[in-house]
Amino acid sequence: MRIAQIAPLAESVPPKLYGGTERVVAWLVDELVSLGHEVTLFASGDSRTRGKLHPVWPRALRLGRPAADPAAACTALLEAIAQRVEDFDVVHSHIDWLHLPLLSRLGVPFLTTMHGRLDLPGLADVVRQFSGASFVSISDNQRLPLARANWRGTVHHGLPADLFRPSYEQGSYLAFLGRLTAEKGPESAIRIARAAGMQLRIAAKLPRGERRYFKERLEPQIDGTQIRLIGEVNDKAKQTFLAGAAALLFPIDWPEPFGLVMIEAMACGTPVIAFRSGSVPEVIDEGVTGFVVDDEEQAVQAVKRLRELDRKRVRDRFEERFTAGRMAADYVSHYQSVVNGGSAEYRRQGLPAGEESAAPAT
Repeated sequence: MRIAQIAPLAESVPPKLYGGTERVVAWLVDELVSLGHEVTLFASGDSRTRGKLHPVWPRALRLGRPAADPAAACTALLEAIAQRVEDFDVVHSHIDWLHLPLLSRLGVPFLTTMHGRLDLPGLADVVRQFSGASFVSISDNQRLPLARANWRGTVHHGLPADLFRPSYEQGSYLAFLGRLTAEKGPESAIRIARAAGMQLRIAAKLPRGERRYFKERLEPQIDGTQIRLIGEVNDKAKQTFLAGAAALLFPIDWPEPFGLVMIEAMACGTPVIAFRSGSVPEVIDEGVTGFVVDDEEQAVQAVKRLRELDRKRVRDRFEERFTAGRMAADYVSHYQSVVNGGSAEYRRQGLPAGEESAAPAT
């Protein structure tokens, strides 16, 4: 199958540091090539891929200097797709809603994976305007705010089985990995670690817009001893960081669409302690790969129970559920369905009472 993959331009594919969507796209492309498909990646010129790279902008926007106009870069991306659309059997987009007006008019079968939160104002109006567009969610929970979209199914993220080496030794500290924003829960992570009497190591990206939050709420609590800030980490450093942890803390305060860091920890054999929000109950197998908790007090108690978990079972469950090979195979089935004009799948779960009849049956 000839497949086009459209990646965001904020980061390279894969990203140099932080960047979940671009990382997933990189793994997906490589696995599709391994399966024998002809894959073209539309991305920034500093990307690396086993597929054919179509560079639409010289460098990723976030790290590029001088800073480029994002609108100009996105215009170049859409024009590149328009010029080559007849070269592909199916187009798979990862750039949210931007491509919908173009691809809906070009006649090529296409699929869109939504990577962000979908409970924002105005999105339902967009969905109504593109009722024929096919979407894939990255968790069942993610799709609930837009239950009437044309959902083909859910494909949980996966990563290469050999990307991280597991460690079966009990770790010596708690880990926090992610963006330093309030919704990711770094303050909760600090309080949990202090209450549990354990060191917390924070490996995180500080977004430009969150510098005041960091200065006022987080920096005063980072003492360099019990609470340590590591900074952003690449895959090599992430391996050591996660494998050496007793657990990953994931105390989120938002409807997380997936939470890639959870399966990265599992790949290292490291269990996860996470708040019950968004995709968390779908990703964590309670009592096997970690604990799903409702508040900080329960999280502290979960830290005390970490020795009940078998880190080898954590790794085994990762291999069963969250490899890139499984992810690619799932997507291929959806590509074939879109190309063949197969019927869409819908999920009624989470619809308000009395509205179930408005959604097509599965």
